[in-house]
Amino acid sequence: MSRAIPGESLSIDRKSRVLTVCDGVQLRSPDERINDFDDVTIPFSEECAQMAASRCIHCPDPAACVIACPCDNDIPSALWMIEQGEYLKAAELYRQSSSLPDICARVCPHEQLCQGACVLNKTKGGDPVLTGMLESFVIDYEYRTRGYTIPSSKSNGKKVAVIGAGPSGLGCAEQLVQKGYQITIFESKPSAGGLLTYGIPNFKLPKGVVFRSVKNLEEAGVEFVYNTMIGKDKTIAELFQDGYEAVFIGVGTQVDAPIKAEGADLPGVHLATEFLIRTNVSADHLPKGLEPIKNLGKKVVVIGGGDTASDALRSSLRLGAEEVTCLYRRTEQEMPGGAHDRELAREEGAKYQFLTQPIKFIANDDDGNLARVECLRMELGEPDDSGRRRPVKIEGSNFFVEADTAVLALGYWPDETISKSTPDLKTHNWGLITTDEETGATSMPGVYAGGDAATGPDLVVTAMLAGRRAAAAMDEYIK
Repeated sequence: MSRAIPGESLSIDRKSRVLTVCDGVQLRSPDERINDFDDVTIPFSEECAQMAASRCIHCPDPAACVIACPCDNDIPSALWMIEQGEYLKAAELYRQSSSLPDICARVCPHEQLCQGACVLNKTKGGDPVLTGMLESFVIDYEYRTRGYTIPSSKSNGKKVAVIGAGPSGLGCAEQLVQKGYQITIFESKPSAGGLLTYGIPNFKLPKGVVFRSVKNLEEAGVEFVYNTMIGKDKTIAELFQDGYEAVFIGVGTQVDAPIKAEGADLPGVHLATEFLIRTNVSADHLPKGLEPIKNLGKKVVVIGGGDTASDALRSSLRLGAEEVTCLYRRTEQEMPGGAHDRELAREEGAKYQFLTQPIKFIANDDDGNLARVECLRMELGEPDDSGRRRPVKIEGSNFFVEADTAVLALGYWPDETISKSTPDLKTHNWGLITTDEETGATSMPGVYAGGDAATGPDLVVTAMLAGRRAAAAMDEYIK
C-alpha cells in the first residue's frame, strides 16, 4: 500500500485550521517502485491540490518562502490562485520568474529552501505547505489542458551561441529567444538536458518533463547542434568568426572526482556519471561508445554521501542488486545529500555504513572482476574548511566488504576542454571559469558563463538563474 506523505494531501477546517490526512498525493510503495524507473510520486488530484494550497496562511510580505526561493517565486500568490482553482494563472505566475518551473519543482531541495522556510514548520505537527508539489501540479495541468508556447518575438537578426544544453544553457536560451535572438545551442552529447537527462534518474525527474522543455525551445526557433564539443570540435574564436555576437558557456562540471585507492580501474568499478548514464538513459540517447549496464551482480557498494550517491543506490536496487550499501567516511550528520532521498533509498532497501574509507579494490582470481573492497574505520576530528569534522583513519582497523560492483560518487571537477582552447579565458580553482557574479561576464568580451562551470557543483535552480541573468547582460552587451 502506498505511503502518504504528511502534509501533501490535507482536509482543512477553515475555522480551527485543524489538519487531517486524506487521499491525495502519495508515493508508490517501495515494493512496487523498485521494479521500474518510473516516477515514484502519484500526482495531486485537483481537489487535494486546492486543499494543500489552502494551508498557506499568507504571511506578510516578504514571506519566508519567497525569501528562501532562489527564483523569488511569488509563492503565496500562486497558492492563493491554486486554492481558488485558477491553476493556469498560477502557472503563468511561476513562469515569470523561472525558465524551468516544472523541473525545479521536482528536483529542488525544497526542505532546504521554500518548504523548509514555511512558518508551519514551527506549528504542532510541523507539516509545511508542499510548495514544490503544488508548483509541479499547476505546470503539469497547464501542459495537459492547453499546452505551453514560449512567447515569440520578431527576429532582431543577431546570433548568440550557447555552449551546453543543461539547465544554465536552457535558461539563457529561453530568455534570449524571447528577445528575438537567433540561438544555437551546442551540446557534446546526443540529446539535450545535461545533468537533467544524463545525471538525474527518471524516478526523480522523468525524461519526458525535460524533453518537453527542449521541444518548447525548438518550436520557438532555438537550434540544437548535438555531438559537438566546443574546445575540441570547434573553438569559441571560431564561433565569433561564424557571426555569433556573444557566447554563453554553461557546460557544468562533468569530470568525476577520482579516488586514491589501488584497483580503482578494475572491471566493475564505475565513475558515477558513467554509471548513471548507462543505467538511466535509453539506448537512443547514449553517447557514442557507451552501452547499458546489464548485470551489476548481487552486491553493490556506492562510495560518497551526496545526492548522486543516493541516485546510484536507488538505481542499483532497480537493476536487481540484492544488497546495496553506501560507504561514507563521515557520519550521516555530515552528509551533503538530501535527507529525503536517503529516506527513500532506505525504504527501497539500501543500507548505509558510516565512518568507512575504502582504500583498495580487490579482484576475483577467476575473472579479474571486482570481488571486494578493503576499508578502514574512521573517526571524526576537528572541522575542516567546509565546516564539517575531518575524518581521521583508525590505523589497523582494516576490514573487507564484498562487492560485485562499486560506484564512485565523490563529486565533480570542471572540464577544462574549453578553457585550454581559449587562452584569454581566465579560470580558477582547478578550471572553474572566472565570472562577474551579477552578469556572468568572463575575462573575454562577449563571452559569459554560469552554473556549475563558474561556481562549482550547485543546484539546478541556481544554474538556471545564472543563465537568465547572463541573458539579460548579453542583451545589453549586444545592444
